[in-house]
Formats: sequence, structure tokens, C-alpha cells
Amino acid sequence: MPAAKRPASPVAPPLSAKGSASAGKSGRSVRFAVVGDLHVTRDCAGMLRGFFAQATESADALLLCGDLTDYGTAEEAKVLADELGAVSVPVVAVLGNHDFESGMPQTVSEILAGAGVRVLDGEPCEIQGVGIAGTKGFPGGFGRGSLGAWGEPAIKAFVQEALNEAMKLESALAKLRMRRRIVLLHYSPIAGTVEGEPVDIFPFLGSSRLEEPLLRYPVDAVFHGHAHRGALEGRTINGVPVFNVAKPLLQRSRPDQPPFRLFELPRESLQEEAGTPESDGYPPAR
Repeated sequence: MPAAKRPASPVAPPLSAKGSASAGKSGRSVRFAVVGDLHVTRDCAGMLRGFFAQATESADALLLCGDLTDYGTAEEAKVLADELGAVSVPVVAVLGNHDFESGMPQTVSEILAGAGVRVLDGEPCEIQGVGIAGTKGFPGGFGRGSLGAWGEPAIKAFVQEALNEAMKLESALAKLRMRRRIVLLHYSPIAGTVEGEPVDIFPFLGSSRLEEPLLRYPVDAVFHGHAHRGALEGRTINGVPVFNVAKPLLQRSRPDQPPFRLFELPRESLQEEAGTPESDGYPPAR
């Protein structure tokens, strides 16, 4: 596995509560609370603050893996932004297909940004020495079942969109110089975490093209949503752990636990964060 490439441009400054710089919580690890597929509607007003408070009580950041709203309306985004008032740690998100339904994903992103949420669309950011690369992703199928760019212009355009999302992810990963890195997606990069869904809809749940950048850059973990009836965990072909954090799946699969995943990474020293030869190699999967 080649060493990670150095960025051509700087990573966004570290985030803290509501997006400002901070040293964060003390401890030997950086903790992330991760969940996707909230599907917030206007009727959710007043119903999510307790959930968000619980998710971030012992975490250094909250990560959201798309389908933040149900129909992608400004009203739904405002409800979510208000509910996130209970969160006192950085919030990083990617959008999902539901957030595009009303044709105003930029409005959704802007409303959430106004509440301090960093919405990634092919950009990187950093939280307490951990690099985060995020993009929505796109469908297209897995492995030999991947749709090829051949035939009608509409098919070629569809495949090109999947390629564009993969290139966004690759660009974000290329800009991360820290040792610890995680990826946020909405669509899955592997078939393993959509197993449990009807086989007929596998091609619409993700794309192997999203896996390709994960084979070229060191990554500690990948998180996605979208597959409500999929599997909780899987791995890329080079062993990177992939976690499906769709909230409906977590609720059904782990009824005795809160519906979010807590994930920890060791807190790196300043020397390691700067990128020594030892820290540029592929970190072990956990």
C-alpha cells in the first residue's frame, strides 16, 4: 500500500463546538457519535434534542451520514437545526438522497451551516487531529454488477455521477495529512453492508466506485447510511472497516443500545499528527 499523498491545499481548520477552534475534551482517544437517516420532518420538532444530547454526552463530535431530512425542505432543515441546539460538540455531516428531493440541497446545507454544522461535499475537515473526508456518494452497483458507461447518454450520465462522487472522495482524502482518517458517506462503498436488503435493489444502495479511493489512501473507518435493512458492519477488500449507521437499522439490530455508533481513535501526539514516516503507513483496522 503506497504512502498517503500530501495535500495540494490546506485542510479546513479544526472544528469544535459549533465550528470554532478548540482543544476539545481531554483523554487518550477521540470519540465520535455517528448516525445517519434521521429523516427529520416538521413533526420532529422537540423530539430529537434528548437523542442528540445522549449521542454527544460522551463524544467529541457528532457525525451525520445523510438523509438528514425526509423531503429536503427548508422547513425540515430548520427543525433539524433547532434540534441540534442540544449539541455542544462539533457536528459534521453529508447529505443523502432525501435531502435532494425538493431540489434545494444547497438551502438545506446553508440552514445547517447556520447552526454550526459542517456539511461536506468532497471536502476534508479535522477534529482533534482526526481527518474526515466526506461526500454523499451515488448508486451504481457493486463489483461485476456495476453499471458501465455504455449505450444511451442517460446511462453514461448516471455512471459519470458515480465517478464524480468517487473523485470528490479521492480529492478530500488526498488533502488529509494527518495519520488518523475516517470517511463519511451516505451510499455504501461495498456490498457487505447492504446485505439484508432485497437483492434487486443492491445497485441503488451504493457503488464499488466509492471503494476505489479507499484502496489508495489510508483510512481507519468508513461510515454510511441509506440501507435501512442492511448489515451493521463489513470491510473493503483491503480490510478497512465499514459501518452502516442508518438509524432504523441500529434501532432494530441493537434495541438495547442507543441508536448511534460510538467510535474511538487514539489521540495522536503532535509529532504523529504532523506526519512522520512511521505515521504515513496504513493504520490497522479495528
